[in-house]
Order: sequence, then C-alpha cells, then structure tokens
Amino acid sequence: MTALPTALTAGTWNIDALHSEFGFVARHAGVSKVKGKFTEISGALEVGESLEDTKVVAKAVASSITTGNEQRDGHLQSGDFFLAEEHPEVVFESIAFENWDDDEFTLRGTLTMRGVSKEVAFDAEFNGVATGPDGSLMAGFSAETTINRKDFGMTFHAVLGGGELLVSDKVKLHIEIEAIKAD
Repeated sequence: MTALPTALTAGTWNIDALHSEFGFVARHAGVSKVKGKFTEISGALEVGESLEDTKVVAKAVASSITTGNEQRDGHLQSGDFFLAEEHPEVVFESIAFENWDDDEFTLRGTLTMRGVSKEVAFDAEFNGVATGPDGSLMAGFSAETTINRKDFGMTFHAVLGGGELLVSDKVKLHIEIEAIKAD
C-alpha cells in the first residue's frame, strides 16, 4: 500500500468550483493558441487509507465552455465538437494514483467526452493542505495531459491554404483543483 501525504486525511474533499479550473489549449491555424475553460465544474476526492483506496470524480458542464468568443463557443458546443445538447457532461473518473514521488504523481483515469470514454494519464502535483479563513481544510492539486480530440469523436476538419489545420488535433488539458474537506 502507498501511503498518502499526512496532511491529506481520509474522507470526502469536495471540489470548490470558485477556486478551481478545468481548461484547455488548442493550436489555431498552426500559428497561435486558443485557451478556454469550463465555467461549471464539480466533483469530489474520496480519500481512503491509502492511494489505492482513493478516488476522484470531476465533472464539467459541456455547454459552459468559454473561450472569450461567443461564436467559437457555440461551435465548440455543436456536433463538430462536444455535442453538448446530447452529452451535457465531461467526466473524469480516476483509476489509479501512480508513481507518487514527493508531491508529483501520475493520475490515471477515464475521461468521457461526447459519449466516448478513453483512458488518459495526467502528470499531476499535490500542492498541499491549508486551513482556510473559516477554519476549513483545503487541498490543492494541478494536472496536465495532452489528448487527441479525434479520439473522442471530435472530427471537425478544416485545412487552410498552407496545409495547416484550423484546429489542432492535439489539445492540452489542465486542471487546477482546490478541494474542501467535508465535515
């Protein structure tokens, strides 16, 4: 059994949506990067007695995607990408916390978008535990991975005159989580 950091006590830690982010970066036209995020996220970390007994579930409302451009956001919600009306949630469910070294580890799990589930591995970091102004315990985590959007049925394909893709197939996902210990 792999021991947990001593500050991360067993029990339920709920994701604090106001202090968390689930975002992404995709290359646009081969020359720039477009950043976006989901504004409605939720979930919980169920901390067990060991890493093997610990699970996390994180969810985002697909239609809450924002990139700062309403037209692009609408396109991302459409059938070309998230098909948000038929598949309203993006869900990550952990399978394993692996290779824990100091505060860095691999978080392996199942990512479901657009009704397609694939196993992914995030490079993750435990950012520690602190006591909030109201006396609650808070824990922080950061995680990143790169996916191929086509693996999730997002097959929109537009090629520009020089052969560049309008939207890259590879998309970087990043997650910043602040979780609050439930009483």
